[in-house]
Amino acid sequence: RKLLVCDAGASLLDVGCGTGNFSRRFSQDGLLVTGIDPDPATLEFAQSQHGDIQCIQGDALALPFPDNAFDCTMAVTSLCFVDDPLPALREMWRVTRQSLVLGLLNRHSLLYRKKQGHGGYAGARWDTAGTVLTTWVPGLSPSPEKIELRSAVFLPQGTGMAQRVEHWLPDTLRPGGFLAAGLRK
Repeated sequence: RKLLVCDAGASLLDVGCGTGNFSRRFSQDGLLVTGIDPDPATLEFAQSQHGDIQCIQGDALALPFPDNAFDCTMAVTSLCFVDDPLPALREMWRVTRQSLVLGLLNRHSLLYRKKQGHGGYAGARWDTAGTVLTTWVPGLSPSPEKIELRSAVFLPQGTGMAQRVEHWLPDTLRPGGFLAAGLRK
């Protein structure tokens, strides 16, 4: 939430919303959320869980919205399953008026070593901060005015001790399993 610069009442597009877990959270924070996903079954579930979220079937490579249609846009791990993320990122940037937040799986993490290729992570691409900064961001127009990187899930065990340690680690460290990139216009 720190990277998503949106006040209550702002519009938010959740690209690859799936079952709406993050959409629901941001709707509860007072944002006007639209979720888009290619899978009709997950969208039906998302809509059933929170009727205030508008759910649309669609593709990140061809978002059915005009330029600057949303105050904010987010994509939490959805780009990790897109073969070529830059065209999808350009589409998200096109429909965003203020800020875009990407949630990515971090290749430079313990989580990568433990989970890569297994379960829900099978087929996922694991990215790096360097890829975001040197490959993706230069492909955006207009260029972002501000870029912030954060990280979380440093200890993938998920034990109570790991959760207590996580609380004390700064989110500006880069080796966490979850990499967040905040881009502002």
